[in-house]
Amino acid sequence: MVGAGYRYGIVILLALGILGLNSCKKNFEKYDTDNTGVSVYDPGLVFPGIQTALFGEEGNYQLDQNLNADCYSGYMMSPDPFRGNVNNLTYSLVDGWNQQIFIDGYTTSLFAINALAKAGTKNSAPDKWAVALILKVETMHRITDKYGPIAYSAAGKTLINTPYDDQKSVYNQFFLQLDTAVANLNTFIKANPGKTPFAPYDLVYGGDYTKWLKLANSLRLRLAMHIVKIDPTTAQAQAVKALDVASGGVLTTNDDNAGIAGGSYHNPLNVISTSWSDISLGAPMESYLVGYKDPRLASMASPATDPRFAGTYKGIRIGTAVTSKPGYSGYSILNINTDIAATRTGFASGSPMLFMTAGEVWFLKAEAALRGWTGAGDVQTDYNTGITTSMAQWGVNAGNYTGDATSKPIAYVDPSNAANNSPALSTITVAWDASASNEQKLERIITQKWIAMFPEGQEAWTEYRRTGYPKLFPVVINNSGGTIDTQIQIRRLAYPASEYTTNGAEVQKAVQALGGPDNGGTRVWWDVNKANF
Repeated sequence: MVGAGYRYGIVILLALGILGLNSCKKNFEKYDTDNTGVSVYDPGLVFPGIQTALFGEEGNYQLDQNLNADCYSGYMMSPDPFRGNVNNLTYSLVDGWNQQIFIDGYTTSLFAINALAKAGTKNSAPDKWAVALILKVETMHRITDKYGPIAYSAAGKTLINTPYDDQKSVYNQFFLQLDTAVANLNTFIKANPGKTPFAPYDLVYGGDYTKWLKLANSLRLRLAMHIVKIDPTTAQAQAVKALDVASGGVLTTNDDNAGIAGGSYHNPLNVISTSWSDISLGAPMESYLVGYKDPRLASMASPATDPRFAGTYKGIRIGTAVTSKPGYSGYSILNINTDIAATRTGFASGSPMLFMTAGEVWFLKAEAALRGWTGAGDVQTDYNTGITTSMAQWGVNAGNYTGDATSKPIAYVDPSNAANNSPALSTITVAWDASASNEQKLERIITQKWIAMFPEGQEAWTEYRRTGYPKLFPVVINNSGGTIDTQIQIRRLAYPASEYTTNGAEVQKAVQALGGPDNGGTRVWWDVNKANF
């Protein structure tokens, strides 16, 4: 279904001076019928579109994330032989697919946030501006982590010749913007306890600013950990700031989980996996979760239906030469419930599109504790709490899982093609081992963090590139022409051709800042090829 429902081309120049595409127009129009007579350009009515654009609907999400990061992370693989298996999943990057990320990130999200700024929201409603900044950082860190240098400080100020910022500069701006968001929210909460003026527009927390504050701090902790190998001093300083309880705390329980739900929005993965049959479980998920006898697997995926192995869980290895449907369609698909629970608590059904969970944050704390950073707590306690919190999110009992010191990932066997078979790549177990090396401890933390973040493939791919964990099966067929190393695996996406056409000189400067050719084999700034400890 790639390409279905896409809306390209310039449609309208918004009254606030922001250029928009049809997808942007759609999000604005969705909220323009208010019986109170509020204008379509009222800043508050822009927010639902910004929130839903974080992932987008089925077609947008498929190109924004599903046919790149979700698969590069090891979570998923497509059973559909798009373009005769010459596509992103075999490292032949499809420009027409990858340009959608720029369309949604800049036109639907960033330009709308700039519209709020032009409308005076910074001063008239600093509490709402705080939410806009959090959404801006959440949206744009996903883009810079895919590409490297991006247009950020000057984005939206001009329609042509927009300068790119190097990634270090982008991250520094993220931290400053989170400073503003945290300060604004703390000020509002102190002066207006219990007030929820953002509730009519909030598809994440129902207007609860204390939870937005926790999300801002947790996002700071996530971004700090991204840069720990390239800039450990800044990473530690930002992490300690995030973990300072006086700043408002971080996500700690599943009630704090951040996900998009409400209105007409629904989880796009359900349609992509079931109705379209375009995505299935990745082989690494089978290797780790079956090997660990992980009770979350039945909540995350459905058993295979292929008669050869019906009732078992069978993933597809990335880069497999999938045959035309139904070749691999009988392998395990995702188990995504589209029903939105009456209560938002914890999103236990997994149906909202989660973009940050308490489980992830406990593992961030565990790594911070492993590095000896102030405020992180005890590494083993944080690690085990991350597991049990994730188990609760998925509605299963952890049992003796955290004490299992013998179960290990299993080999991958593809009944359709033995050429895809591979021995298990890791021997890491679940139970915490205080006598292990720091590197082994990190592998244990990141492997369980990877399981807990499913199906949020963007962050999982980032963590794999940053740490090398969990150990993932390399691509079977590599159609990159030698630009991407099969064993090192893909490190980024190439800039869209449209950027070269419309902003060529600045893109060339961005490639110089990147420090390597504009292809999937070049590492982004924080992706440093050196030992973790």
